[in-house]
Amino acid sequence: MNFPRGRFIAFEGGEGAGKSTQTRLLADALRARGLKVVVTREPGGTPGAEAIRRLLLDPPGSKGWPAQAEALLFAAARADHVARLIRPALARGEWVVCDRFVDSSRAYQGAAGGLGDEAIRALHAFGSDGLRPDRVILLEADEAALAERLAARGAERDAIEARPESYHSAVAAAFRAFAEADPSGFARVDGIGTPDAVHRRILAALADLIAGAGA
Repeated sequence: MNFPRGRFIAFEGGEGAGKSTQTRLLADALRARGLKVVVTREPGGTPGAEAIRRLLLDPPGSKGWPAQAEALLFAAARADHVARLIRPALARGEWVVCDRFVDSSRAYQGAAGGLGDEAIRALHAFGSDGLRPDRVILLEADEAALAERLAARGAERDAIEARPESYHSAVAAAFRAFAEADPSGFARVDGIGTPDAVHRRILAALADLIAGAGA
């Protein structure tokens, strides 16, 4: 049986931007419209990718991974994720809503990590055939506001969250540059406000994709 291809939505943004909350809210809204939805995350989403996630966020040794090794691990996790979860779900006509995808690697390892965009894109082309989301929702907020959110969590930061402010500023600048260069592929959404208010902005940004979908 042939199914119409599903849609692939990825959430991006800095630490504390609210991606996990908005991923869940969007999935609930799509399901309410009669759509089948897969919610996933990066790194992770499959057993193999989740194993690599643990290595990335809690690396062995005191110095963590060299930049190139970190990028390769992210690409390997994504390759498994795409092959075993994302592409099969899309082929079944389901919607995939993902907390981070390749643009995080471009921003974190490519821009802030100094490896360059070309290297990250080449890894993605090899490992995941260059798969792109139908739309990237970029949640934007003042960096000071995001820092307050992280502090309010009270949780211990992982190896990437704990990097210096200059690193996270470079990540934010890279995301802005990606969105400016690809306005049809990215929807820039103000992430400040109540979760419901931000969710309404996201639905508006996806209205053209959602229109006519569902039962």
